[in-house]
Amino acid sequence: MTTTPATPDQQHGAEDELLSKVLASFRNTPDPRLKEVMQALVLHLHAFIREVRPTEAEWQQAIDFLTAAGHITTARRQEFVLLSDVLGASMQTINVNHEATADATEATVVGPFFVEGSPEIPLGGDMAAGAPGEPCWVEGTVTDTDGNPVPGARLEVWEADEDGRYDVQYDHGHLAGRAHLYADDKGRYAFWGLTPTPYPIPHDGPVGALLAKTARSPLRAAHLHIMATAPGLRTLVTHIFVEGDSLLDSDAVFGVKESLVKRFERQPAGTPAPDGRDLSGESWSRVRFDIVLPPQST
Repeated sequence: MTTTPATPDQQHGAEDELLSKVLASFRNTPDPRLKEVMQALVLHLHAFIREVRPTEAEWQQAIDFLTAAGHITTARRQEFVLLSDVLGASMQTINVNHEATADATEATVVGPFFVEGSPEIPLGGDMAAGAPGEPCWVEGTVTDTDGNPVPGARLEVWEADEDGRYDVQYDHGHLAGRAHLYADDKGRYAFWGLTPTPYPIPHDGPVGALLAKTARSPLRAAHLHIMATAPGLRTLVTHIFVEGDSLLDSDAVFGVKESLVKRFERQPAGTPAPDGRDLSGESWSRVRFDIVLPPQST
């Protein structure tokens, strides 16, 4: 006995009927925003399936991939953040939530290594806290879009060491290469950090395997993270990128924006530090990064 394949119209009809039923299943959702999100998700997910037409084995591979991402995720490692980052979803979400506003500093990804409860340092303090790397003097101002200083703005700063690792990637439990400080009464800030160096995102898990299979590099362009907050102004999460870095055009998480690329001026050993710090003959660098915060969205 042979079976007759469905005609294209019959096949499309079956697919359309299923889509309609799934969309209708959310019609009584009490929360209108949740209803909107779920129905849009279903529309785009079904459109993807109908366009790509994955085999059942391929769909199972997708399920297995997400399962593996869940298994490797811990309180110190977020594989789903990495997945969102390497697909550009994190940056696109930032783009739609941080529309260009006057001369406001542009936002970029928070990344998977932000940690609450960083130590406080004074103005001019050292956020490296023993993390290895070349010292870097970071200074600037925090203002609003009208040019007014923002006294007391809180700056959360964190970065990888010269080996390309964040403190939470070590087993010692010591916080290093991260801190927070407050701008002075004129909105000025300064601190010692490390000259940023390129590093790979964690690529020993399913996201790393995906990058390898698609011939993509896991390397991030060299950067330092800053989060700036102040009452009545929009919270900013951004980076300072290093001018001349060869990875600026191929950052693994698409986080680079031209306005965030700054010149890190290298200072030879023996150059006096701006705050008189004894660098014991080390070379160091300095960078200026002025932060402009727009009004909080209403």
